Formats: sequence, C-alpha cells, structure tokens
Amino acid sequence: MKAEPLTCGDYVTATFARDFVAEGFDYDTVERIHSGDLDEWMFALAQSGLFTNRVVAHARQAWQDDPRSLLDSLLADADEMTVKRYDVVWQALTRTAQFGTSGVAAEYA
Repeated sequence: MKAEPLTCGDYVTATFARDFVAEGFDYDTVERIHSGDLDEWMFALAQSGLFTNRVVAHARQAWQDDPRSLLDSLLADADEMTVKRYDVVWQALTRTAQFGTSGVAAEYA
C-alpha cells in the first residue's frame, strides 16, 4: 500500500471543517471566499502553528487561483444537504459575477 502525502486542503479539512459546518450555514463566509477574500483563513492557518510560512503562502496562491478549493476543503466532511446548500449559493454567486446581476442574497436568504 502506497500512502499519499497530505495536502494543505487535507489539513484544513482536519483542522477547520468540523467547526465550519457546526456553526451552520453562513452566506457571508461563502461570499467572501467566492470573492477571494481569504484573510480570515490565512490568519487562521498562520496562527494555528500547524503550517510553515511556505505552506501558508502556497495555500494562499492555490486558493487565489481556485477559491472553491477552500470551500470544498471546509465541506469535505459535511452531509450531502449542507454541501448542496453551499453549492447552490456558490453557483448563484458565480452567475452574479459573470452577468453582473444583484439580489443573490435575497434569493437564497
């Protein structure tokens, strides 16, 4: 059996996912992640003491390139309905960004 190395996403899942899901649905957090506002998560990674500066910098770059990967890591252990709820909002935010419409929060509140 060949063990695969853990990724930063794996560590994020192990460290933050349980609390993220336990806090309940949070539209504002999804919106911040979708828009690339990663400061909260970068601070949490850096302050956890689990990651080197290099890993934190790598995570920032990876999440800037693909913000959905952060959300996916946070939802890795969530139930199917929770994942679906976040996915619906993510898709709505993507459509809003693409077409410049507003009112997503009201539609999914």
